[in-house]
Amino acid sequence: MRKADITRKTAETAISVSVNLDGTGIYAVKTGVGFFDHMVDQLSRHSLIDITLTAAGDLHIDDHHTVEDCGIALGQAIAAALGDKRGIFRYGQCNLAMDDAQVATALDLSGRPYLVWNVAFPTAKIGTFDTELVREFFQALSTHAGITLHGDLVHGINSHHIAEAAFKSVARALRQAVQLDPRQADAIPSTKGAL
Repeated sequence: MRKADITRKTAETAISVSVNLDGTGIYAVKTGVGFFDHMVDQLSRHSLIDITLTAAGDLHIDDHHTVEDCGIALGQAIAAALGDKRGIFRYGQCNLAMDDAQVATALDLSGRPYLVWNVAFPTAKIGTFDTELVREFFQALSTHAGITLHGDLVHGINSHHIAEAAFKSVARALRQAVQLDPRQADAIPSTKGAL
């Protein structure tokens, strides 16, 4: 069973996350940041990773610590659930269209975190949500899950659509990468023998 539970508590946030890599995209997300909840719902639904995520953060300051720390905890949970990564496809990609927006994602569950993020937003906010926090979330996720993650905005004019396309594109690429390869069920997908 490729599942993990992570609890993270700091002076700024208290976060609990559970993941099941072999799920069906069932989610229960409550962070106090409405738009972000909607995006993590998309991440779960389109990756088919079951995600339960609750967070209590210092939202009286702003959403930054909550969103970033959720990325940290979720990344740690994904890394723990992957274990030694035996039998996974490892790589994933998705070029996803949503109305005016198109976002291309390529990722590698290499254990070597690296983020290339060429996703710019035409507005600073989506409602009350700071659009710069999309990158902060994926930086934290990629760092703590050990993912090389490249995200590129092909085009888009609506910030909501761009953000949602980004989360869905990453989700679909992640779905491919964590999937078990029936041709190499007992193999580590690397010539080094370890990831």
